[in-house]
Amino acid sequence: MRNVRHFVTVTALVLLVTYLTYIGLTSLGLMPVAASAQAGPIDWLFDLHVIMMSFLFSLITVIMVYSLVVFRRKPGETGDGAHIEGNTKLEIFWTIVPLVVVIWFGIIGADNLRQVRAVDPNALEVRVIGFQWSWRFEYPEGFSSNTLYLPANKQVLLKMESIDVLHSFWVPEFRIKQDLVPGRVTELRITPTLEGEYQVLCAEICGTSHAYMVSPVVVVSQVAYETWVTGQLAAYEAELLASAGQPDATRGEKLYTELGCKACHSLDGAAGVGPSWKGLFGQENHPLADGSVVALVDEEYLQESIIAPNNKIALGFNANAMPSFSYLRDAQVADLVEFIKTLK
Repeated sequence: MRNVRHFVTVTALVLLVTYLTYIGLTSLGLMPVAASAQAGPIDWLFDLHVIMMSFLFSLITVIMVYSLVVFRRKPGETGDGAHIEGNTKLEIFWTIVPLVVVIWFGIIGADNLRQVRAVDPNALEVRVIGFQWSWRFEYPEGFSSNTLYLPANKQVLLKMESIDVLHSFWVPEFRIKQDLVPGRVTELRITPTLEGEYQVLCAEICGTSHAYMVSPVVVVSQVAYETWVTGQLAAYEAELLASAGQPDATRGEKLYTELGCKACHSLDGAAGVGPSWKGLFGQENHPLADGSVVALVDEEYLQESIIAPNNKIALGFNANAMPSFSYLRDAQVADLVEFIKTLK
């Protein structure tokens, strides 16, 4: 009878401390606001883990404290405690039950993954380019932006590439994240559900300015998104019309910022990871790392250096320091070259 009383008391205390621990942890606001359909099942699974952690913490702590208080040596007691060899039934119990719980969590996790990766055949497709140290988003209409605009309640398929090192696309409010691997196209599906402004972060250490690899994410209604697309497309077409399809230095200067070229190439002659663009065009007998020279830095050489930078390494610089920008459209490469030509 006495053992039953101890068991009931400990069980009640474990349940009470589990509840209080869970309430305490959840009141800390461990998770940011949920802003995507994928956040629902992820938060539910996370909540189950918090409950399990609270229970295990309480199970260990309550039994330990209860034993120290109730079964402590009383004044005047000098004998040894009862010698206990073991309990086979208890050992079987605490082997089977955790195994069942782990398998249960595995099944829930698999179903969670199925929900998160569910495919909508009508998903909006956006191309994501990650580079040191910024993001670039290219839309199916042909224009690009450094801000990721998304319509609410519509699945978006992000096809992501890195042009230099490992990066990782992560919007905390969307919960899910995905690595960008050089030489591969990785995919991430997101269905934003809450309109507002967020930030995409890089969750993979990628160099000296990793902490500043941040871009805005704006989730708007479908109507507002279509209005934004119309405006961006009109501006893009106006730029093309204004230049009559010819290379444009203003667009090239914009690309210089958007593509992160400024991280390696200065415009004032200062040394950097790569050659300064100031006075580069038109140089004669431009020395290369292999001992040869380029007779004239012309448009053809600059285009090759952008698309296949390892073909001809400038003297004083290392191979593989610059990624290939072969994914750029010919018109974009021409715009960059036109901008470089203006830097006398």
